[in-house]
Amino acid sequence: MKKLQPWLDHGFLELDNNTAERSMRPIALGRKNYLFMGSKRGGKSAAIAYTLIETAKLNNVDPQSWLTDVLSRIADHKINRIDELLPWHYAQT
Repeated sequence: MKKLQPWLDHGFLELDNNTAERSMRPIALGRKNYLFMGSKRGGKSAAIAYTLIETAKLNNVDPQSWLTDVLSRIADHKINRIDELLPWHYAQT
């Protein structure tokens, strides 16, 4: 009963981890495809792309429109203001 006490004391805690498991599902489903990225560099590029896409989703931003906007502006953007291109700033505009 002691392990259940935090859940009983705080109503905002979830009893299961379905949310985390659902967010990892697409990666688990494509695991066999990801084994053959072609090279270590290809795997790293894919990991970066998946990270950017999932970060946009977590910030309620459409990944395709955000990436399209960022990639069209990044070449002319000042390096010391690169944080303005992050998804949570894009969501505010």
